[in-house]
Amino acid sequence: MRVKLQHLAHARSGDKGDTSNIMVIAYAPEFYPLLKQQLTAERFKAFYAGTVKGRVDRYAVDGIGALNFVAQGALGGGVSRSLCLDNYGKALSAAVLGFEIEVPDALKGKLRGMGQARGSTT
Repeated sequence: MRVKLQHLAHARSGDKGDTSNIMVIAYAPEFYPLLKQQLTAERFKAFYAGTVKGRVDRYAVDGIGALNFVAQGALGGGVSRSLCLDNYGKALSAAVLGFEIEVPDALKGKLRGMGQARGSTT
């Protein structure tokens, strides 16, 4: 089943100049391999099409089950230079939680915020 990232991970962010740093941290160790396989640097950049204009590097932090993305050219020239408030790092980290991940049915019970009766992707 396909679910939004928010059900299996949370995100933290920071920004410096025109670079955004976003870390995606799995809620459970079972989710981390799914994140690592499906949330690639290429897919991350494609998710932000038109917003992230530079290179995206992904760093796997296996010890804590997290992926750290460094996105160049993501903040409209820099936080203090941009008139587009939605491009700040925190807005970008919140947006990535809408990325969809394919999750095996066996892990359905570990997802957060899905409820027992719900089987949809929202």
